Amino acid sequence: MQFTIANSVLSIMRNRFHLVLLGTAFALFGTACKKEKSAVTGWNYNDAKWGGFETYDYAGQETGPGLVYVKGGAFTMGSSEHDVLYDRNNYERKASVHSFYMDETEISNLHYLEYLHWLRRVFVDYPEVYLTALPDTNCWRDKLAYNEPYVDYYFRHPAYKNYPVVGVNWLQANAYAAWRTDRVNEMILIREGILKPDINQMNEENFNTDAYLQGQYQSSAPGKHLIKDIRVKKGTRNVRMEDGIFLPDYRLPTEAEWEYAAIANIGSSQYENTNNKKIYSWGGLTVRNHDGKEKNRGLIMENFKRGKGDQMGISSQTNDGAFITTEVKAYWPNDHGLYNMSGNVSEWVMDVYRPLSYDDETDVNPFRGNVYTKPKLDEDGVIDLKDSLGRIVYVPVEERDNVIRRNYKKSDNIGFLDEEFYNEGDQQYEYGVTSLVNNKARVYKGGSWNDRAYWMSPGTRRFLDEQQSLSTLGFRLAMHRVGAP
Repeated sequence: MQFTIANSVLSIMRNRFHLVLLGTAFALFGTACKKEKSAVTGWNYNDAKWGGFETYDYAGQETGPGLVYVKGGAFTMGSSEHDVLYDRNNYERKASVHSFYMDETEISNLHYLEYLHWLRRVFVDYPEVYLTALPDTNCWRDKLAYNEPYVDYYFRHPAYKNYPVVGVNWLQANAYAAWRTDRVNEMILIREGILKPDINQMNEENFNTDAYLQGQYQSSAPGKHLIKDIRVKKGTRNVRMEDGIFLPDYRLPTEAEWEYAAIANIGSSQYENTNNKKIYSWGGLTVRNHDGKEKNRGLIMENFKRGKGDQMGISSQTNDGAFITTEVKAYWPNDHGLYNMSGNVSEWVMDVYRPLSYDDETDVNPFRGNVYTKPKLDEDGVIDLKDSLGRIVYVPVEERDNVIRRNYKKSDNIGFLDEEFYNEGDQQYEYGVTSLVNNKARVYKGGSWNDRAYWMSPGTRRFLDEQQSLSTLGFRLAMHRVGAP
């Protein structure tokens, strides 16, 4: 499904009622619809005389920019390789994930530079926002290697613009995801004629999806095709979540989603059986191409370190063809259409690391890292005003709000079933005291340009503090699939 208006209410109305909209995306909204009746009350829908409750058919979720659809299902999660480090942290087990979307490629330097440009242009009174988002280009330094050219040129020189961004920590990757969500949803409103492009947005007046839905964003450049409010004569209204126009949030994938997308069993399954367990994100038992065109046979399938001192082969016959990283669309995509899921750079995922996650987590959409929040309310119980950056403020949920709730009580559930409290407030995973693992340790997956083939197996897992970054670590984003899989 291409990036079209397939999910807009207007497109649905056009298909259903064969209306000619004459380019006015919402001009007929609420007026040309055939009156439907409630099956439970008999009241009219989409009729101001009957209260004005609106409901329209939904044609399905459109595919956001850069994304590939990944149909969910059950799979065997865990290592396909011998546990050479004896970590015992990724043994095999069955799990299921819901359908989702994932970036076709790793986020590139070009993608990230676009983000930084927007931050610098919009947050003119808050330069720290831009400075906080900058990648750590010093991640390339090695005390016993000459890597200064990468420090100086890798991120900004156009020769590397389509290479994966590195030096980005987990917190920065999440901030990028939030920014991308807002820019894509703003673009959808512009596309539908509800807003016009507004390059004069500054500081807290920038478009934010949550603020818009809460009525706390007023555009200085409204479009000509506003949505008609059927309850008010000649009135208009904002888009609502119920209209199905906005896309869900871009975010980091969970570890389970990433692993499921990387292993891509759709190419090695028949009926309900997975016929061959994959070692890497492609079929076969080796790192060389054995299918497809004859000219490709024997070529290295990914960008990794083949052996000590061997980053790319000899000059007359390179093996993987890349010295450090390479372009995000290099090599061959896996059976989901995703590039570089085994090599090039390792990738952040959402999960907090625990050695025994596979023991604790549920078998449906497994994930460790839930911290539940709610919008901050003012003294009148109304959602509080947005902050200085134009965002709705969220606060942790409180146990007193969940006295009769059975599925959770408190906000922070990262340590559920795992942490032991020796004394009040003293946790097992206190960094540097009892373990190198704590609640800031985040999982990253896949091999990189400087890793041996072992790490290219999707079931392998490592961790790093969420504030740290590496020259071998990048990221890509995912999005939930709403409705039917």
